[in-house]
Amino acid sequence: MNLPDLARFIDFTLLRPGCTQSDIRALCLKAVERGYAAVCVPPYFVSQACAYTNGSGVRVATVVGFPHGMHLTETKITEARLALRMGASELDMVVNLAAYFSGDEKYVRSEIEHLVDLSHKDGALLKVIIETALLSPPQIQELCQWSAAAGVDFVKTSTGFAEKGAVLETVQLMRASLPSSVGIKASGGIRTAEAAWAFIQAGATRIGTSTPL
Repeated sequence: MNLPDLARFIDFTLLRPGCTQSDIRALCLKAVERGYAAVCVPPYFVSQACAYTNGSGVRVATVVGFPHGMHLTETKITEARLALRMGASELDMVVNLAAYFSGDEKYVRSEIEHLVDLSHKDGALLKVIIETALLSPPQIQELCQWSAAAGVDFVKTSTGFAEKGAVLETVQLMRASLPSSVGIKASGGIRTAEAAWAFIQAGATRIGTSTPL
């Protein structure tokens, strides 16, 4: 796969603690130059990223409930509203695994539904990060099914802050667990074009990476 083909799958990402405005500017300019699908930046930098990518077709994504997802739903809603107000067109929301592992299905599903509704009313996409490294295969399947039922746009493998990121077999399992209308974002440890293409073949429709591919 050559660069123009791969570029449309890439969410070029910088969520490292301590990143600066000059780092975000460089990220955005590289994304515009390469024609990537989106940049994914910390909430603090959404307005700047929107300015740097204005008119380019590169979408601006940011994170909600990052990186552990244990925020209250009300906190995530506030984060999402602020990000959308600043111009974000994609939200990557970390699912509340504390609630999930506590057996609170109603809370988890309601939170996803609230974020889907808020995002879609603003014309934005919602990706739900389920942090697959912490889940068993049946749990991955269940969270994929809940997310699809809520109407999410993507289910995302990882924050990049767990012990491991995307795994090919996990993406294949996710693809088998999701309708074709729901995309998969593979992220965490994808640093080469060859690896990105392998994940796309496995079923990913977006690739989150901090490496310019």
